[in-house]
Amino acid sequence: MPALALVALLAGSSLPVHAHHAFAAEFDADQPLELKGTVTKAKWVNPHSWLYFDVKNPDGTVTNWGVEFGAPFTLAQKGLTKAELPPGTEVRVKGYKAKNGGPFGYSVSVALADGRSFQTGGAQDVPTATR
Repeated sequence: MPALALVALLAGSSLPVHAHHAFAAEFDADQPLELKGTVTKAKWVNPHSWLYFDVKNPDGTVTNWGVEFGAPFTLAQKGLTKAELPPGTEVRVKGYKAKNGGPFGYSVSVALADGRSFQTGGAQDVPTATR
C-alpha cells in the first residue's frame, strides 16, 4: 500500500499548478466599463498583459487607463499580438472596473477601429452572470 500512495503522490505532483488570483479579489462585477481611447502602451508580460490608453473625459481632460489582459500566449492563440496595438491605435475596451477606484480594470474584449474584436480575458475570470 505505501508504494501505491507514493505513485499517487508522484503522479499528482507532476501536474501543473495553476495559481491565479480570483476575479472578485481585484475587480467589481457590478461596475462594467466600456471605454474608447488611444493606446499609449502595451505590455506583453506573464502572467497578465496590460494595455494602457488615453480616454477623453466629458470635461475635455484625459485619463490614462490600464486594463489587464490575459497571458501573451493565450492572446496570440486568439489572434491578438502586441503588434496589433502600437501607440496611437484607437480601441474600444469592454470589461470591469478595479475595486481600488483608480483608472484600472479587467478587459473582457478589445475592438479595433478596423472592426476586428478580440477576447482578452479568460472565461474563468468573467463573472458568472455575464457568461
